[in-house]
Amino acid sequence: MTYAGTTEPDALATRTGGVPLAPAGSAWPQCATCDGPMQFLAQVLLDDLGRHAGQGPTEGRGVLALFMCQNDPGMCDEWEPQAGGNQVLLFPPAAALQPIPVPALDEDDDQEPVLLGAVSAVAYEASSTAADYDQAYEEWASQPGRTPLDILGQLGGQPAWLQHDETPACPTCAREMSLVVQLEEGRDHTTAMNFGGRGQAYAFACEPCTQAVFLWQC
Repeated sequence: MTYAGTTEPDALATRTGGVPLAPAGSAWPQCATCDGPMQFLAQVLLDDLGRHAGQGPTEGRGVLALFMCQNDPGMCDEWEPQAGGNQVLLFPPAAALQPIPVPALDEDDDQEPVLLGAVSAVAYEASSTAADYDQAYEEWASQPGRTPLDILGQLGGQPAWLQHDETPACPTCAREMSLVVQLEEGRDHTTAMNFGGRGQAYAFACEPCTQAVFLWQC
């Protein structure tokens, strides 16, 4: 996944930043520790996963939306998949989606913004020679005129862990979940997500059980 400029904040597309799309009446996620509204990070169209396997886009697989508390970074266990400091929502197919109303913050409130500073559109780059994400990252960034800052992550595939393997099991069927997306922090201070400083995030899903998990490592 590489940076493809900006796009509309409510675009029905895989992107970082902007506003999340969800079924009507959906509430903005709140942190289980501080009770404040979480920051919206990214939206992933699951239909795009067919691109990773060279199958082309599919239809009707829904949308994944990623949120993380940034009201007091490091104090709400926002890197943990089950601590309540982050949330990943798996929504039904896109036709039923609309922007979630953005919560208003008081001017005197010290909470962090609930939206990233800019929206990043995503382009997909396939590698026929790389054995894994790390090698694909190095090969793409080494070409003239390119910068690793424009690499936003990978769609599907196998996670490239920075620490130990934390692949989750589905809480419903107990099967190992599949990686939906691995995210880099972002290309600059306006688009960047806070994964502890040069960290990476991982979102997994079990689509038949409509379960999803989000975590990050640094």
